[in-house]
Amino acid sequence: MIFSVLFVIGVILMVIGIAGCFLPILPGPPLCFLALLIQQFNAEPPFETDFLLLWGGVTVLVTLLDYLIPAYGAKKFGGSKLGMWGCTIGLVVGFWLGPLGFIVGPFAGAFVGEIIASNNASTALKSAMGSFIGFLAGTLLKLVVCLALCWYYFQFVYRFWAS
Repeated sequence: MIFSVLFVIGVILMVIGIAGCFLPILPGPPLCFLALLIQQFNAEPPFETDFLLLWGGVTVLVTLLDYLIPAYGAKKFGGSKLGMWGCTIGLVVGFWLGPLGFIVGPFAGAFVGEIIASNNASTALKSAMGSFIGFLAGTLLKLVVCLALCWYYFQFVYRFWAS
């Protein structure tokens, strides 16, 4: 019984965590990691302490890098804080426009933010591209970590049901 409840909670956290890779409001990797931690409440904890410490460290590192990579991309291409804010706002607005909105939204938001900051379309385009590349790199990194955590989670579930 307790396994079933923990399993459902874990799956919900994994799904929300994957969504959090794309939505800046949700902390994707920490939610996926929490799904692993919750499984430790089972009668037989599935994960060793070293494993959890390693993935906890990876989760913290990726969460920090998620803030640093887009800033680095924007700065490398001459971007401003308004461009980074525009990228984030564009992502939120793009969410409501469907899958294409995830791509167009951050880029368009960064471009508008850079236009406001510099009033120069050429500079704004270059900076928006940097913000967008940083956003994509951060998103990909979060997604890879979340998918790895999902793999371990469902590997545990499979072993539990197979035994």
